[in-house]
Amino acid sequence: MRSRICQVECLVHACDDNWELAWDLLPEQDYLTGRLEDYDEVTHQVVETRNLDGRIIRGVLYFIRLQESVAALSIRVKEQEKSPAAKSVAAGQNIQVEKAGNSKRERIKANKNLVREMVHNKDADGLVALCLDDKKTLRLLQRQLYEPDEAKRWAIASFIGEVCGRVATRKPGMVSDLLHLLFEACSDSASSNWGAVESIGSIIAARPDIYGSFTRHLLNYISDPSTRAQVLWALGTIAEKRPDLVRNTSFYQLIGLLDSPVAAVRGYMVRLLGRLQAKEVAGKIRVLQDDTTSLTIYENGLPVQTDIGTLAKEALKLIQAGGENKSERTE
Repeated sequence: MRSRICQVECLVHACDDNWELAWDLLPEQDYLTGRLEDYDEVTHQVVETRNLDGRIIRGVLYFIRLQESVAALSIRVKEQEKSPAAKSVAAGQNIQVEKAGNSKRERIKANKNLVREMVHNKDADGLVALCLDDKKTLRLLQRQLYEPDEAKRWAIASFIGEVCGRVATRKPGMVSDLLHLLFEACSDSASSNWGAVESIGSIIAARPDIYGSFTRHLLNYISDPSTRAQVLWALGTIAEKRPDLVRNTSFYQLIGLLDSPVAAVRGYMVRLLGRLQAKEVAGKIRVLQDDTTSLTIYENGLPVQTDIGTLAKEALKLIQAGGENKSERTE
């Protein structure tokens, strides 16, 4: 696991800390890797005996070489990020890096009872610190999703997003590994995927600057009736922060879900299109204003009682506001 995290960190560094670009690259096709073991960082030499003057030598060097076209793309992206507009967006995010713990204190080891208690008490500070102390914390946190109570499961998924958003400021590779596990749970029919899609959406929404490229993979689970509503919820939650990430997917294929007989699917689809300010389908949403079908949706892990008509009216307001803002910018 540690080896994998180091390789990810090296790849991101090679891409000038552009996580979205790094996650889109393919090994051997877009970049080459190398590994050198038995390296002594004190004398900067390889010690095949793994022992030098009584010191155990276990250092490893990782090498990443981007293909010429990818390296050029990374440079162009970095130059674009230097523009005043890009700096303004970055400043608006106001992301606070978690403080490093005292290196001299004894690290706390995670266990399922401790993690369960912290989740029950909503102890985000304690869980973030525990994650930075013990990498298996996030895996234990994932297991808390095996909760038969739907409301509790949604709350836990939202809480996981909050915790991972903070952990990612120091250990982004650790969170990316959790995302891979959650996607694997969604793809494995033999395993329970309770809360997996909701957690993925919460994590991406918490740090779209790092994990935004995972957004398109959520569409892999839209055809499954058991996860369809959750996928639409996740896309809508991400769209609230970064609508461009969803618009860059083939989301137009989902518009037909406005006619779904399942209230939750219709409701989350309307919510998504409103947050995308999709004026292209304003007419179809307008028709739903008189739909009095009641349903429960989840926002920030909490249940909200509403109906399709109310969601349609809220979506139309967002679409109208988006059109007015565009007109003002044009003028």
